[in-house]
Amino acid sequence: MKRLTIVKTVEAGVSVTAVDLIADASCLSRTRIKDAMQKGAFWRTSGNGKSMRLRKAKTLLHPGERISFYYDESLLAVIPPEAKLIEDRGQYSVWDKPAGMLSQGTRYGDHCSLLRQVGQYFDPPREVFLIHRLDREASGLMILAHSKNTASRFSKLWHEGKVEKIYHILVCGNLLRDRPQGIIDTPLDGKTAYTYYHAVSYIPEKNATSVEAVIKTGRLHQIRRHFDSIGFPVMGDPRYGKGNKNTDGLKLQAQELRFECPLSGRFESFSLERTF
Repeated sequence: MKRLTIVKTVEAGVSVTAVDLIADASCLSRTRIKDAMQKGAFWRTSGNGKSMRLRKAKTLLHPGERISFYYDESLLAVIPPEAKLIEDRGQYSVWDKPAGMLSQGTRYGDHCSLLRQVGQYFDPPREVFLIHRLDREASGLMILAHSKNTASRFSKLWHEGKVEKIYHILVCGNLLRDRPQGIIDTPLDGKTAYTYYHAVSYIPEKNATSVEAVIKTGRLHQIRRHFDSIGFPVMGDPRYGKGNKNTDGLKLQAQELRFECPLSGRFESFSLERTF
């Protein structure tokens, strides 16, 4: 069985555990169901409409609750890459997210996400809140908050554009010769979008240009779409561009973050060495 979706409402007068309810409604073994639950594939929706992941197989469900089980055999079999802790500041932490890792999970699970991995990293456990996102195919710096207040203050910083986000990318073609620096301001999804860049060096054997880019807005796939729009798509992009595909993956790294910390008031700068 490759993929399965089960949605059920617990009937009145019924006393049942989460794992038993799914076992009765599917041909899956309890071992597989428990594994999927641990990896975030099981959702519990209470009477107020709020849905949360449920990971404990023996949890007793209440009448009127709706459960949703999203089973994807191929996804659950994936062994996620490991993120690297760059800095722990207590109220927030800075991570190097590897390529191939989601920022957060989907309804089919979250074991391949940075949010879940960080949630399991600290001892004693901490709350983990997502502040910003990075494409699954991309690598680089991400900041996660460890309280609602910290998350709110950092989110405000991002929303107001007060975080300088510097990316290192490789694009297909000789951008250094044809268009060495500038601003790409093509609107995306009907909204303004600005990407500032300068070409660093051309690599003849790869027909690729090393580029430093700074984005002033945070539109979906902004860097990838912007460079494709000017005819220099990011190398290894599986979605955008022609002639830029490779077997090494997307050449896009969130290399540096600079901001005035909303907690301490100090200027902070976090950076990574270039990986390509």
